[in-house]
Amino acid sequence: MKKQTLLLAMGLAATSAQASEPKPFTVQDLLALNKQHSMAVSHSGNTLVYGLTVKQADGSSESELYRLDLSRPDAQPVRLTGIAGTEHAVSFAPDDSAIYFLAARQGSTQLYRMPLTGGEALQISDLPLDIDGYKLSKDGQQVALQLRVFPECDTLTCSADKFTQQAEQPNRGREYDKLMVRHWDTWHDHARNHLFVAPINGTKLGKAVDVTAGLDTETPPKPFSGMEEVTFTPDSKHLVYTAKEPGPDQAWITNYDLWQVPVTGGKAVNLTADNLAWDAHATFSADGRYMAYLAMKCPGFEADRFGIILRDTVTGQEKEVAPLWDRSAHSLQFGSDNRTLYVTAQDVGQVSIFAINTQFGDVKPIYNDGSNSVIAVTDDNILFSHKSLVEPGDVYAIDKDGHNLKRLTNTNKEKLAAIKFGEFEQFSFKGWNNETVYGYWLKPANFEAGKKYPLAYLVHGGPQGSFGNGFSHRWNPQLWAGAGYGVVMVDFHGSTGYGQAFTDSITQDWGGKPLEDLQKGLAAIGEQQKWIDVNNACALGGSYGGYMMNWIQGNWPDGFKCLVNHAGLFDMRSMYYVTEELWFPEFEFGGQYKDNKALYEKFNPVNYVENWQTPMLVIHGEKDFRVPYGQGLAAFTYMQRNNIPSKLLMYPMENHWILTGDNLEQWYANVLGWLERWTGLAAK
Repeated sequence: MKKQTLLLAMGLAATSAQASEPKPFTVQDLLALNKQHSMAVSHSGNTLVYGLTVKQADGSSESELYRLDLSRPDAQPVRLTGIAGTEHAVSFAPDDSAIYFLAARQGSTQLYRMPLTGGEALQISDLPLDIDGYKLSKDGQQVALQLRVFPECDTLTCSADKFTQQAEQPNRGREYDKLMVRHWDTWHDHARNHLFVAPINGTKLGKAVDVTAGLDTETPPKPFSGMEEVTFTPDSKHLVYTAKEPGPDQAWITNYDLWQVPVTGGKAVNLTADNLAWDAHATFSADGRYMAYLAMKCPGFEADRFGIILRDTVTGQEKEVAPLWDRSAHSLQFGSDNRTLYVTAQDVGQVSIFAINTQFGDVKPIYNDGSNSVIAVTDDNILFSHKSLVEPGDVYAIDKDGHNLKRLTNTNKEKLAAIKFGEFEQFSFKGWNNETVYGYWLKPANFEAGKKYPLAYLVHGGPQGSFGNGFSHRWNPQLWAGAGYGVVMVDFHGSTGYGQAFTDSITQDWGGKPLEDLQKGLAAIGEQQKWIDVNNACALGGSYGGYMMNWIQGNWPDGFKCLVNHAGLFDMRSMYYVTEELWFPEFEFGGQYKDNKALYEKFNPVNYVENWQTPMLVIHGEKDFRVPYGQGLAAFTYMQRNNIPSKLLMYPMENHWILTGDNLEQWYANVLGWLERWTGLAAK
């Protein structure tokens, strides 16, 4: 690694940017930011190891692991690795003498062990398949492995051969007799995520046993869950994991359960069979007495509140912890006292950290600014990753009383010094039913008092989601601020982090309350912030936000100078029959299409096309199986046939999101160009 790269990683490099005036944020700046990943803290709490992808000026990148001594206030990061490729999924050995990680140094992704006392990392697995994830047992004598295999295969070699055969026959027809046939961006190849347990014999793994052998189910669940859904019991004799029971109903139920299976294999026991809704994220107290997990109560509803359930492993008794706390927990960890849970949850535009007493249910806010993810809880501190509208992500520590906040890393110090972000502030107004609705506004980066600025009105997806105080590498509001626009984001009825009733309120009312909130929010911001020209505004949204662009076209046609529709739903009837997770439309619209046609059609944008008139840019990915690209193509076709100014941007290899750097540049060039054309603002 070049010396400059290491200095950048440490936030120490001197650059000419310090001497020059900061410039408004651009997509090129976004793509050039360094990214932290794979953070882990030693059991002693004295050492932080993290991965860092450092972006070079020529567009190339290098990813290495770094160690930070937390016991020394003046310590600087020390590079641990220097081999091409990315090391990820870091874990400490029980005695903190070594770390484990995954890397593809010899072609396939395998497990490595690196002593922290010196020496090179050793590859301890040599499997014929990639290891997609792992979890160490508490005693460090075993490891659970996530491998993608064919359930009918008895050996890993059998699965490897089947994958090779599929790769050699890319044009062979796919055969199915049940759903799901595809998920997110991938056609089902009949392989499944399975869990294996292997002993760690010194520097090599012993034989890996498929403890989910033969099961036609995914564990961890696809497409986004990982080994946070898998844990060893404290005695290391069992695994507890999240999965649906095998069956033909996978596409229309959300009944994920917690299962316990011996590490030697055998019949799994369903620990949450009585709950037909979603159970997830089991975690044990250090003394083994308690298991905590997250549980929803409403079958079929993916945005239900995740309550916290505590099970006494001795008596078998369960209770909900803090049942009156009206937030949905996202993650949870036990503290060293075995009685306190440290939890993250969305909370009024933030993702906050809370401490919850499991005995009495007391909820104490620890840190409630920005978007935060707990990395580890030590005897004295909570270490967490922190992001905000002006911070791409670094590691911080705070004590358990919520005091003594300390930044531990500064991975983009020099790059951020060269960037000028727009000022931002949270605001509120009275929306539907005179209820309080929150949002954020951002000033243009080069804001000058006394001037009026055109508006980029961003509408989030989900619809049970939030555009809050975080940092995105896709929809980043600072990029519109950097181009000279005022930016407004409203968390309309249905958004998350404002109580479950607020989230529930959008169900069976997709075009009702949210549209009223957006209309009232635009009027309110025009009164509150006179520098925003609400009469020179464009609205933009993706997924449900794209649906809202189509809905605005037919139901608020004079509201905006232009619209940007990314992956938006156009025809709810056809959408029901081509999306993959049927539980979603069936819950949101009260059943299958055939059983509740009236509601699907009431909020169906295609039924209002005769009102369409606003210029619209339509963007879609051909590998989007959540909202298949025919939805975007249909909207564009209608506008072209009826002489409405419109443009289509189609990505052959992108899914519901734009993930490729070059494509993200093209995306923003088109989006900002579209706004410039219709608002008259020259992009900065």
